[in-house]
Amino acid sequence: MAINLTGPIFTDEDKARAYFEGIRWPSGPICPHCGNADATRIYSIAANPDHGVRAGLRECQECHSQFTVRTGSVMESSHLPLTKWALAYRLMASAKKGISAHQMHRTLGVTYKTAWFLCHRIREAMRDVSDDKLGGSGVIVEADETYVGGKPRKGTDGKKTQADRKTPVAILVERGGRARAVPLETPILGAIKRNVVANVAKGTHIHSDEHKAYKGIGRLIDGEQSGVRHSLGEFARDDIHNNTAEAWNALLKRSIYGSFHHISRDHLSRYCDDLPLRSSSRWR
Repeated sequence: MAINLTGPIFTDEDKARAYFEGIRWPSGPICPHCGNADATRIYSIAANPDHGVRAGLRECQECHSQFTVRTGSVMESSHLPLTKWALAYRLMASAKKGISAHQMHRTLGVTYKTAWFLCHRIREAMRDVSDDKLGGSGVIVEADETYVGGKPRKGTDGKKTQADRKTPVAILVERGGRARAVPLETPILGAIKRNVVANVAKGTHIHSDEHKAYKGIGRLIDGEQSGVRHSLGEFARDDIHNNTAEAWNALLKRSIYGSFHHISRDHLSRYCDDLPLRSSSRWR
């Protein structure tokens, strides 16, 4: 879908502010400092650039604190216009394979450093903080893992060595529902089991491949585990498969190869956080 870069929230600062206020405070402003939601006890302060009074400023008469729609959000302390924030959110959410900081800085007309921090702040806002576990009784969760980043090195026998710097990532996908991608520590056998226990609800039916980390994992969540044997050319058996999880792993790799090119291990978790949201059918 083409993005209209001349839309009012992308060109008019007042309309962009009203847009963000409508999202954050659909029933009227709420003080982010004390939680006061009484509109009669929150006053708007007229903008006065000559005296350093910014537009959209409000004061709470309960705690006597001042705030704007930016306060307490990932936009706090940012001097970037809200029009650029609005466009950045739109670009991040609409790019199925992601958008790089270099592309963001070219599109918004900001420095690369600003675009880099902007992208990571938006990824922080896209992080799932619900702590809800995937699956549940009678629900299928597909599991798979992949390796990203680094440069594979080979020993004298032609096989990969421990010097391989790739980072394992586990993906869990509810059949027809949510997804969660998590970078793993090595060795991955125990890490995969701990990740499933931490993120999958009891009673869930796990679908995976024949990786030995999934052996007996059904007992750990009081559920079931079924797998397909890729080594024998089996990718689906009736409704048993993990093709959806493999597709998510492929999308993560396509995002890296096509848009980001390189992701450091320190920031990989942020890219894993935004992948489920910007790629979910619920948000397309």
